[in-house]
Amino acid sequence: MKKVLITGSNGLLGQKLVDILSKKEDIELIATSHSSNKIIGVDNFTFDNLDITNKTEVNYIIDRYLPDTIINAAAMTQVDLCNEKRTECWDVNVNAVAHLAEKAKQTNAFFLHVSSDFVFDGITGIYNEESIPNPVSYYGLSKYESEKTALAVTGNCAVVRTILVYGVLKSMTRSNIVLWVKNNLETGKAIRVVNDQFRMPTLAEDLALGCIAIAEKKKTGIFHISGNEMMSIYEIAIKTAESFGLNKKLITPVASIELNEKAKRPPKTGFDLHKAYTELSYMPTKFTHGLKLLKTQLEGLE
Repeated sequence: MKKVLITGSNGLLGQKLVDILSKKEDIELIATSHSSNKIIGVDNFTFDNLDITNKTEVNYIIDRYLPDTIINAAAMTQVDLCNEKRTECWDVNVNAVAHLAEKAKQTNAFFLHVSSDFVFDGITGIYNEESIPNPVSYYGLSKYESEKTALAVTGNCAVVRTILVYGVLKSMTRSNIVLWVKNNLETGKAIRVVNDQFRMPTLAEDLALGCIAIAEKKKTGIFHISGNEMMSIYEIAIKTAESFGLNKKLITPVASIELNEKAKRPPKTGFDLHKAYTELSYMPTKFTHGLKLLKTQLEGLE
């Protein structure tokens, strides 16, 4: 891994990847995003604009830099929005992946594509890499199709599925579960949080390190990279409040049906991480420790 190109570099995972990889002196790093560069306080990388839904742009940028590794951290991930804007969702999550995978194959680049636990229906709860996907939302369907597309186009490819990523950046383009809870409670706003959906929250740094390990080892196929503690979204909110010393009484547990969300969510998605443990020496951060890290990082931004 000598020259790495990252798509979606302004996102949470994208910025964590840039931060970590930019510190490796033997790597030439190219960060790309559809919008202008949002990365603050990081040097030793080149930024270029890239609309991954535009095949001509994809071909031009990859031909320009000729990376030996491409990490696709770009996606449309808002579940309800994907259900509403299906053409846009498919274009970003599926068609764009085909463009990237095809060009990666043509240039003999290793292609790593990031996917989601939402490819599963959440009935059995714990899934390994061999489990059969059965998405219950249009977003999940698009991510499942993106996986199949990437793996079908190029054999020199890895798909990384993850779960409910949280973290903090100097320049946040989107919120996440931890910051949403923290920001609401800090302003005294009461929030309703589902207690019948269960996830394994994933620290953004852990996901980035897992992706980098796969790329460095040129591991192909599907990998599950996430936290290893199953808890309800309500429990995640309570632990967040406790960590930041905020009022837990402002958090009301509710059933999913009470929120009237436009798109269905899988009730319980957790990963069997045995493959990541054994092949990547992956070791996820405990959620309470991750919250402490976020607290320290946020204090450093003040």
